[in-house]
Amino acid sequence: MTDLVRAAGAVIWRGDERDPEVAVVHRPRYDDWSFPKGKLKPGEHVIAAALREVAEETGLRILLGRALPPVHYLKDGRLKRVDYWTAQAVGIGGLEDLEAVEEVDQVAWLNLDAARRRLTYEWDAGLLRALTAAPLRTTPVILVRHAQAGSRQDWKGDDDRRPLDHAGAAQAETLATVLAGYAPAALVTSPSKRCTQTLKPYATSSGLPLRKEKLLTETHFEPRETLRLVRKLDEPAVVCTHGKVVPGLLDGLCEHRCGDTHLRKGAFAVIHRDGDRLVSVERYVT
Repeated sequence: MTDLVRAAGAVIWRGDERDPEVAVVHRPRYDDWSFPKGKLKPGEHVIAAALREVAEETGLRILLGRALPPVHYLKDGRLKRVDYWTAQAVGIGGLEDLEAVEEVDQVAWLNLDAARRRLTYEWDAGLLRALTAAPLRTTPVILVRHAQAGSRQDWKGDDDRRPLDHAGAAQAETLATVLAGYAPAALVTSPSKRCTQTLKPYATSSGLPLRKEKLLTETHFEPRETLRLVRKLDEPAVVCTHGKVVPGLLDGLCEHRCGDTHLRKGAFAVIHRDGDRLVSVERYVT
């Protein structure tokens, strides 16, 4: 049994969604062309790793889209899994500032046919096919279950005032790093302290206000009204709520296609839509 090596990266595109260009990188050590990627650091979230590796290898700022199928292969006798996302380039930097300049010496923007010819590995050609199999521009709603907040039974005060514990605070910091990749324009939350604290690190770093909605609380949750509230969000948004609310809300958002609608504390689902069309649903833990 081999130990799994985790890595993450992105297929970055720009231009016309119907005829995009994608970024491919050349690594002189291997003399190959591939999509930017790299191994996770200890304790690093897979999405945070993808954002970091893209910045280090290309100097680009990106906006994450839907996840692509992971790639698996053997390297030096160990199984490696690389998670990829579609990503739109929203800012361009210079190679002279890259931390990984020794790993990458060229970044090329190519149309899909040219990229297919340039890429060294067959699995990267598969990623190109997956890239164009669904819309590139989607609007994500990120549904978050609040981070860890100790025990309800051990808390003696008003449950709405129960705060995050140390583990939950760490989850909230991780979540802030991850959310930056989606650049949400709205933060909607239950007024309960454990929910507002879950989004507070990202609210602070982004400067976005927290919009508090009673319909997201356990006591005021109304399935149809709460679902209507969230569906009215027409821009990338984060919605933070409680474990008892998540199943009904997620089931409605994914149009009853999700199967298991449970989320662990601090976990989140990313629901990508193209207008009224559901494109994909992804789940992550922090």
